[in-house]
Amino acid sequence: MSPVSRDQRNYSPASLLALWHLLSLDAPTVASLWIWFIASANHLRLSFLSVIAMFLAVWMLYAADRLLDARLIGTPESSELEARHYFHSRHRRAFLIAILVTSAALALLLPHLEAEAIHLYLVLGVLLFGYFILIHVTRSAHRLPKEIAVGLFFAAATFIPTVARRPGLRIELLPLAILFAALCSLNCLFIYDWEHSTLSHSDHPAHAATRIALRHLRIIAVALILLSSSVAVFDHQAPWPISVAIVVAAILLLLLHEARHRMARLTLRSLADLALISPLLVTPWLRR
Repeated sequence: MSPVSRDQRNYSPASLLALWHLLSLDAPTVASLWIWFIASANHLRLSFLSVIAMFLAVWMLYAADRLLDARLIGTPESSELEARHYFHSRHRRAFLIAILVTSAALALLLPHLEAEAIHLYLVLGVLLFGYFILIHVTRSAHRLPKEIAVGLFFAAATFIPTVARRPGLRIELLPLAILFAALCSLNCLFIYDWEHSTLSHSDHPAHAATRIALRHLRIIAVALILLSSSVAVFDHQAPWPISVAIVVAAILLLLLHEARHRMARLTLRSLADLALISPLLVTPWLRR
């Protein structure tokens, strides 16, 4: 079956969940929810503009990344592409226009954000730019542990607004930031396993660290659940709602992994990111 027909088989226009994923709205939704949630768990009121800026910035990055990946269509490497890449390729012009408009909107929002947060995001942005170069330009891109790197960048971006306003929380929140980075990486690793289970890894080998992690996904998920639960119970300095949200998300990912053979690939991929909106389940307890 050709990649295009596989895309058509998986994509249902009536599925809002599929569109949420195909339009690259999944990651920015998760990121903007978590920056608000982390700030609220630390009794900080984050401005609405900060949340919007995060949403726009993450959407631009993910849409651009998928457009860059879509350049592989028609090459031997296209066997690794998924529905989202073909969707972005078919609507390339619309996505490029949207990225330009989003860039202008983000530029207008920047003067209204805190200077310290912008400084930290600039540092993160330089590192992220270097990562993009390695992934999309150099021949050694496939040797990078992309799943792990994405988790680290994503977690750093979501904790920046809080630590920028309260620098004294950096040490206190470090364990939670590490656990959330592990959760984001686990999300990427599960997705990689589901999407590449039928591919020949000898032609496009994953990073050694990724291969090791893929062989122990259940153990990693359980370890993350236990560690996060321990932090929630025993670390009285770290806000427990964040730990609980991580536990809930990890459990949901593990349940999806067990049910993976009973779901369409696109649905499974979309639900993996939906599992990360676990803060919505914990939010009612934030002010208790």
